Amino acid sequence: MRPGRFDRHVLVDKPDYKGREQILKVHASRIKMGEDVHLGRLAKLTPGFSGADLANLANEAALLAARNDKKKVSMAEFEEAIERVVAGLEKSTRIIGDEERTRVAYHECGHALVACCLPKTDPVHKISIIPRGFGALGYILQRPTDDRYLVTKSELENRICVMLGGLASERVIYNEQSTGAQNDLERASDMSRRMVTEFGMSAKMGTVNYSTARRSPFLAGSGTSVDYEHSQDTLREIDQEVKSIIDTCLAEVTGMLETHKDILEHMTRDLIEMEVMDSKHLESILNQYENGPKIPSSAHTDPAINHGQEMALEHQEKEESEETPSDTEKPDKTQE
Repeated sequence: MRPGRFDRHVLVDKPDYKGREQILKVHASRIKMGEDVHLGRLAKLTPGFSGADLANLANEAALLAARNDKKKVSMAEFEEAIERVVAGLEKSTRIIGDEERTRVAYHECGHALVACCLPKTDPVHKISIIPRGFGALGYILQRPTDDRYLVTKSELENRICVMLGGLASERVIYNEQSTGAQNDLERASDMSRRMVTEFGMSAKMGTVNYSTARRSPFLAGSGTSVDYEHSQDTLREIDQEVKSIIDTCLAEVTGMLETHKDILEHMTRDLIEMEVMDSKHLESILNQYENGPKIPSSAHTDPAINHGQEMALEHQEKEESEETPSDTEKPDKTQE
């Protein structure tokens, strides 16, 4: 093959805050928007979105406004469109029994309460038990306040704790778990394994990268295979360390929910009645308990006001983002 044909590599990464705002301006120029629409705020609410995601967001918002016989697209349509892109279409016609619905509510409130108790977690903006997408019976929506590229060990551990919050909640209330935690366990196990094998965040295994990833920069997150060039004893120790991280986080979360069981039950009662709970209602519940967690004031600051820091969470893990909804599934469905 002639030299020079493939010497130049052009990598198009996902846009940062300023890039998302400019992309939104392009797509929003073709639709009529209400005065309450703030593209800067939308850019802050959509970290991890690609250009195609933002185009889909504008189209979904326009379709929602048209279905509601509105002449202009308001901020409400854009926010609903974000949930559609992240969590899928709302399945309001799906019939769920009262017992299962209550379990889903406890599961999602467990995620949300743990997120409120732990520091350095993304703020909870919404909790819902309205089914969305394929098999998702409920979800919480967390939106980071800034784009970030670096994540610390304590932040990763807190994320794992939030993922295990639904499972721990079911164990605290029902003394057993359901199949709804399948996706949570998958994501938590994947993150803890990466902490051990890729990020060198295990005291037992040391600061060593134990995986040889066959991954192209153009196919990031595509699920390419990983080869381990180590002995069976080393692989066994890696598995034990991954299990140790999961067990430690689960024990911490279980104790946390047992301590705040009264808050968990209060949140669940209100969520069953409302079906969708926003951050303001969540804060009003937490403020009724002196020893309960408090939502920091920065979580309610309009993201459009802070144009500063452009550091961001790496999105190497399965995106979800913690923006990806944390949901509960039926036994015969694939979560999310």
